[in-house]
Amino acid sequence: MTGTDAAAPRRGAGSPKIYEALKRDILEMRLAPGDGLDETSLSERFGMSRTPVREALVRLVAEGLATTLPNRNTVVTALDFANLPNYLDALTLMYRVTTRLAAGRRRPEHLALMREQQGRFAACVAAADAIGMIETNRDFHLAIAAAGGNRYYTDLFARLLNEGMRLLRLYYRTFEDHLPRRYVEEHEAIIAAIAEGDAERADRLGAEHAAQIVAQFQRFLEPRLGTEIALGA
Repeated sequence: MTGTDAAAPRRGAGSPKIYEALKRDILEMRLAPGDGLDETSLSERFGMSRTPVREALVRLVAEGLATTLPNRNTVVTALDFANLPNYLDALTLMYRVTTRLAAGRRRPEHLALMREQQGRFAACVAAADAIGMIETNRDFHLAIAAAGGNRYYTDLFARLLNEGMRLLRLYYRTFEDHLPRRYVEEHEAIIAAIAEGDAERADRLGAEHAAQIVAQFQRFLEPRLGTEIALGA
């Protein structure tokens, strides 16, 4: 290996850094819905070539945080408040379906992963780390979905959770990022129902967990959006 080779950056090494920085900017609304994500400007911002920038944008598009337009420009995805009631209906259904299935199909390794992700979520709650809470909450619920063994449900749930990350950021702001302990306890109760194989209780707890999220969205968003959008209808 030559000295030049040793000094060359590893292929793909810069992409995760760019991705994490842009994801945080989008979730914190420093990059607003509709803002452009120009490869040249981002390359200059991060001091890297356009290749890792492009790789980061591909990941953001896959998570629904960015959108590639027909003219091939990439922008921060718009928040679709008009379809929010339908989104919340779908999210509630997936909370129920995934917890019910997991109760009937979980294996020890699934329970171990749920508890691991729950531990990370609880740590982020204790630290009032909003971005960490968003990501670990997503990982916790996807661990439950994976235990159900239906990849179509898991893929749909992942899409819904990704699409809702900015809404969840707004949701945590209603608590000034200090999420009440009861939300950690709700996760614990869901794990217990799944571990015991109690599908009915798991379904009910999943529905209740979703219902309090919907109610909080109602309190936060309706004064801002007006009465023409009936959240949770």
